[in-house]
Amino acid sequence: MSGSKRGGGLLVAGTTSDAGKSVVTAGICRWLSRQGVKVAPFKAQNMSLNSFVTREGAEIGRAQAMQAQAARVEPTALMNPVLLKPGSDRSSQVVLLGKPVGEMSARGYHGGRQERLLGVVTDCLEELRGTYDAVICEGAGSPAEINLRRTDIVNMGIARAARFPVVVVGDIDRGGVFASFFGTTALLSPEDQSLIAGYLVNKFRGDVSLLEPGMEMLRGLTGRATYGVLPYRHGLGIDEEDGMGVPPAGGWGRASLRGAVRESVVAPPIGEDVLRVAVCAVPLMSNFTDVDALAAEPGVVVRFVERAEELADADLVVVPGTRGTVRALEWLRRRGLADALVRRAAEGRPVLGICGGFQALGEHIEDEVESKAGAVAGLGLLPVRVRFAAEKTLARPVGSALGEPVEGYEIHHGVAEVLGGEPFLDGCRVGEVWGTHWHGSLESDGFRRAFLREVAAAAGRRFVPSPDTSFAALREEQLDLLGDLIEEHADTGALLGLIESGAPAGLPFLPPGAP
Repeated sequence: MSGSKRGGGLLVAGTTSDAGKSVVTAGICRWLSRQGVKVAPFKAQNMSLNSFVTREGAEIGRAQAMQAQAARVEPTALMNPVLLKPGSDRSSQVVLLGKPVGEMSARGYHGGRQERLLGVVTDCLEELRGTYDAVICEGAGSPAEINLRRTDIVNMGIARAARFPVVVVGDIDRGGVFASFFGTTALLSPEDQSLIAGYLVNKFRGDVSLLEPGMEMLRGLTGRATYGVLPYRHGLGIDEEDGMGVPPAGGWGRASLRGAVRESVVAPPIGEDVLRVAVCAVPLMSNFTDVDALAAEPGVVVRFVERAEELADADLVVVPGTRGTVRALEWLRRRGLADALVRRAAEGRPVLGICGGFQALGEHIEDEVESKAGAVAGLGLLPVRVRFAAEKTLARPVGSALGEPVEGYEIHHGVAEVLGGEPFLDGCRVGEVWGTHWHGSLESDGFRRAFLREVAAAAGRRFVPSPDTSFAALREEQLDLLGDLIEEHADTGALLGLIESGAPAGLPFLPPGAP
């Protein structure tokens, strides 16, 4: 495949949101990279509050950054040209080629803006195809959202523009996967149906032979093969669009996070005690992947909480990033969590605020940009005043804290004026209350261990951080597991043929009553 002037590709679509498109795309990227194929991920449009800053200072979805890591390439804005960051149940910030270009309602976006962006996203895809041997595209939601097909730029719209074959992923753990495959295909127009090459079953538990009759019947009904059955694996949902299968908070149909636990991927504690971390599940929570590095530590249990009483046994409380700092403050106060945080600070019990959470811990907020609420009192736990600027800060800072090197990334409109306390990254520390705008800082292993030692001492825990836990190495292991799933359980020869063809499958299928 190497040496072609215009790379081939594939679109990974799904029967539903959270069918596993992100991890399947990453798995295909890692498998191809192992074969010596120069491959890049691509998602034309992503709706997510989990984002990342590339080295050129562009904001993209974290899922695409993770897929780029799977492909062993540097992430760029080309890989996710349109990012939508929900700010309410009706509007989102539109990030185009890594930079915010304004707020837009769902009706306004789908009413014309989205359609005009098709040229932008196809240009980005073509540029990637001119650089890489293959581009693996991830769809969004379902390609059978027929109410949105006219303005679609991320599913069949991009597949038709690029003449890419499409593999549809279905989550069998939810049930009804064969009906979902058939119905997804049946709802498409004949032109779009011709691009559907086949199906991929995801999250299967049990004996694959029990599925074989269904797959044969599906082939008879649709004329399309099933390219593999991927087994259910715990701990593989890394850096998906919004993690844990939960859409962003605040009116987008978000389920309760109460008691949700970030799964530990390593060993039991080294010391005598475990360390309990409670993460306040604030509205419009963003980049809560920050706590994944904590969950990767042996003996650290991370859970998301929504009630004040759930903080009682926590050794560390994290107030995470949010797209709505003022709204998060209101939520914390309404649920009694604000008072609980104030009591913790007075008792010398550890609290960490990250980005919007850091802003909420300050004294005063002036916001005429995000919430347009004007002057709002913070929790007063840190000597910080925040003013929201129209221009978003996007940066990849490097520094040190607790005697250890730290790397991170910044994504925020709030500008913090630190008026006292002990310097801590770009923020400050007062007693056992810490605050910073830096996302990703806990992925720096030495700093994370030093921070956890401070937390354990303040909490009176006999907890010992692992001396050799490498978050980067653990992430690589997870990405290799995704590659293994594709290599061991998918028809890689057939997939490679589809990717190399870069052309529609051309398979007829038009059940009675289809559009």
